[in-house]
Amino acid sequence: MFWKSLTALAVAPFVLSASVSFAQGLSDLSPEAQAAYEGMEPGQPVGPSAYREWKPRGEAPWTIGYASSYAGNTWRAEGMTRLMDVMLPKYKEAGLLEDVIVTQSDLNDARQIQQIRQLVDQGVDAIIVCCSNPVALNGAVEYAHANGVVVFSYSGYLTSDKALNASANYGSGGYEIAKALIEEAGGKGNFLLASGIAGAASSESFDVGAKRAFEEFPDAKLLGQVWGNWTDQVAQTEVQKFLATNPAQIDGIIAQGSQETGILKAVLQSGRDVMPISLAGSEGAACYLKQNPDWMSHAFQIWPPGDEMELGINVVMRTLQGQGPKIQSILRPVYRVSAEEYVAGLAADCSIDSTAYIQPGIETWFSDEWAANFFDNPVPPLEWKPN
Repeated sequence: MFWKSLTALAVAPFVLSASVSFAQGLSDLSPEAQAAYEGMEPGQPVGPSAYREWKPRGEAPWTIGYASSYAGNTWRAEGMTRLMDVMLPKYKEAGLLEDVIVTQSDLNDARQIQQIRQLVDQGVDAIIVCCSNPVALNGAVEYAHANGVVVFSYSGYLTSDKALNASANYGSGGYEIAKALIEEAGGKGNFLLASGIAGAASSESFDVGAKRAFEEFPDAKLLGQVWGNWTDQVAQTEVQKFLATNPAQIDGIIAQGSQETGILKAVLQSGRDVMPISLAGSEGAACYLKQNPDWMSHAFQIWPPGDEMELGINVVMRTLQGQGPKIQSILRPVYRVSAEEYVAGLAADCSIDSTAYIQPGIETWFSDEWAANFFDNPVPPLEWKPN
């Protein structure tokens, strides 16, 4: 299966831009790993990691804090399920984790900052965050670092040089997904961009890349943009309003993941013909594709929720184990898959109302082989033994 093939991670050969190629952190990576950074959002930090020689303030088993910024969508729920029902028991059994303490800030930066500081004061050894504003938390990151705690952002990034980050390359991903969608629509026409959460690093990075794709198609026009908060119900409402107030033909919708099912439902309810809509993991929309195989020729993997969470825990555990992360931001490329392969695992009686996700699995999304590119002393974290 394509999920298992490391070659599926490959992207076309790149010549790294000057702004990327001379970064000190990148210079320590293999050429294959460096290629994953091409086309990234310019604000993402790629300097050397502050944790290359770092030691945690306590020994295993460790306690991790999860300062969640939002719990209001199925993507976050799937990530939480992987964390609490899969990762925590597995690492507890290995004697590496004592507990995970979860807080929720509901998109309130000030509350999240306070919660991070409280987690530090409670004695956690590391803190993970997701999809946050790239600069708002930097003061809390500095506080954590000064007290011996690493703050790690998965599925997004923080700009503090005391933070660690890991995700897909969302700038490149936005470009690749938008380009493929425009080509699916014939390379011309009017398009709608359905973004995630305004100000969140991953959402903004995707949008920068997506808008760059339009520069290559003079007959393609970005007619509008809505924000769906990575939530099907919100995206459905916002797209419905846009379609109701914009009678012009829409030839394609570039959708950030975890909201394409809601977008599809909005189009179906509008009475318009279903135009190409980018697909990136939502099973409901994938089910529609299985039942209507002429609709789309492809899909992408860019942010599978459980796999992204597992990537985050993997990198945190490696850092706590002293494996020495080389670079502030660990990136991997997105990849494209044919429609036939994308829906192969879905049952014939699948439902468009499904809230599940199609995911490649951590062995593909962040394999031990890929992870080894980014650490001085790489070892699968569950196989690590203290000196």
